[in-house]
Amino acid sequence: MNKEVRLTNICPVFLTNDVVKTTEYYVNILGFKFAKHFDKKDNFSTVYRDSIEIVIVQKKTGTIESNKEKYGNGFDAYIDTDTIEGVDIIYREFKEKGVKILSEPQMTDYGSYEFVFEDIDGRNIGIGLIKSEEKYFENSNYLVK
Repeated sequence: MNKEVRLTNICPVFLTNDVVKTTEYYVNILGFKFAKHFDKKDNFSTVYRDSIEIVIVQKKTGTIESNKEKYGNGFDAYIDTDTIEGVDIIYREFKEKGVKILSEPQMTDYGSYEFVFEDIDGRNIGIGLIKSEEKYFENSNYLVK
């Protein structure tokens, strides 16, 4: 019997110079919960907020750079809210907590309403939601519900 399997989530892995410091930032500033594994071979934690899951791993070599810094473009992660109003709510929450905001909530030319913040390690993370499905999916083979 073949059962169709659905993919349900993506969990980015963020490397860091200081796994404890980054975990504390995500918990104390961004409002995540955590599962610490600082005593394991790979020294990591997993942080959770609502349905978002991010693995934070202590780097062993190399330099931490954002996609924008290293390649000139692109977010390091993008988080959807459940409503358009949620973008503004999270924006105000993060701004009040002193999170470094890179761009205020705005409509993009591709139909999303979003803002961008920088985390403690310099990653650029977008928070938003598609506001205009017509615009976003105009050149798409994806069928909108």
